[in-house]
Amino acid sequence: MLYWLYRVFGTLFFFLSFPFVSLYILIKPQSRYGIAGRIGNIPVEYRKKKGKSPTLWVHASSVGEVQAAYVLITELVSKNKNCNVVLSTMTMHGLNVARKQLPPNVFCFPAPLDVPFIVRRVLTKVKPSLYICLETELWPAMLTELKKSGTTMALLNGRMTERSFNRYSRVHGFMQQVLSGFSKVSVIREEDGNRFRNLGVPAERIQVTGNIKYDFPEEDLESTRKHYRSILGIQKEKVFICGSTRSGEENILAGVFQKLQDIPGEDFVWVIAPRHLERLGEVHDLLSRYGMQYNLYTELTNNKREQRVVLVDCMGELTRLYSAGDFIFCGGSLVEKRGHNIMEAARWGRPVYYGPSMDDYRDAVEILENDGAGFQVAGGTELVEQIVSHLNDDTSYKRACANAARVVSMQRGAAIRQADIVRSLLLH
Repeated sequence: MLYWLYRVFGTLFFFLSFPFVSLYILIKPQSRYGIAGRIGNIPVEYRKKKGKSPTLWVHASSVGEVQAAYVLITELVSKNKNCNVVLSTMTMHGLNVARKQLPPNVFCFPAPLDVPFIVRRVLTKVKPSLYICLETELWPAMLTELKKSGTTMALLNGRMTERSFNRYSRVHGFMQQVLSGFSKVSVIREEDGNRFRNLGVPAERIQVTGNIKYDFPEEDLESTRKHYRSILGIQKEKVFICGSTRSGEENILAGVFQKLQDIPGEDFVWVIAPRHLERLGEVHDLLSRYGMQYNLYTELTNNKREQRVVLVDCMGELTRLYSAGDFIFCGGSLVEKRGHNIMEAARWGRPVYYGPSMDDYRDAVEILENDGAGFQVAGGTELVEQIVSHLNDDTSYKRACANAARVVSMQRGAAIRQADIVRSLLLH
């Protein structure tokens, strides 16, 4: 009954809103492609090049899920080169990121509206052999029509918060029907699996695999840390690393560093890595206003560090340079930039600090905070207080370090485990 109401009201809303959508396209022609994809228009070029290979349709809601899709698709394509992969996203931001990151032979398109006749229209054009829903993108019409068409379905990298579970539990029968089409449900944590099971997914279909987005290769943490601290010329100093910073954050962080320098008996080195190299001039001007001299990171290979500030002026080093840190802040989070990958920092066994704007990495925030390895701060003052708290309580600091290393180790192997699930379903 609930699905019937959902289907009727969804279809009715589509037809009532269509005249306004058409007017919007006339006013903003650049929106035509996105809207065309939403109503099921798949370019002829795709249909011509599709070929006879099995088609794997991966659905990723936005940027965070696109990261997971990238890892999964890379693992799959490395061993199944004849697989035709398409990817859909709910947001244009996610779509743009997917087109930049994924191989050019992966066709990316806007996800269709969750209206039955539109979903059927897309299914007849894409003809997927296997549909993969990443995380918890549970669109009733899409999943129902896929099941009716006989398409094999899997939910990978699944997670379910307690809040979502409580909401879905109010319509338990409806959710059981929606979830019934999944042959496999791969979940990040045991508690996620318990929640899916309580919503009616048979226990034998559920597998705990870890989080594919944070499946980093195993490394020798101490030797890597020693290597990068040697480049930075660290003796007994504490290293405060701020990675992927954005405009407006460096000013706050410079104030934080000044306060850390004033702590009696503590010596700090500040390593700052702007997200975009074209902003190096802007950061240089800011440091000059604060009277802070600095060394460029690329100059440290042949020269000893002379200043207490190091400005990272190259790409590709940050993810490993984090290993040198004692206190790590991840940028894009004190300003409205939706955050960056905090697990890249946590992988080195150190607590991670970040601001409130973490929309693209909410799952990582939840994982780290639940396990006592991530610390959200509202601004510079709270960041100083949190770092000072860890400085003054060595037991708490070491516990946070151990928690970070343990959380990341739990995700290791997730890509292989989830790719194996896909391969097993494609063989059936």
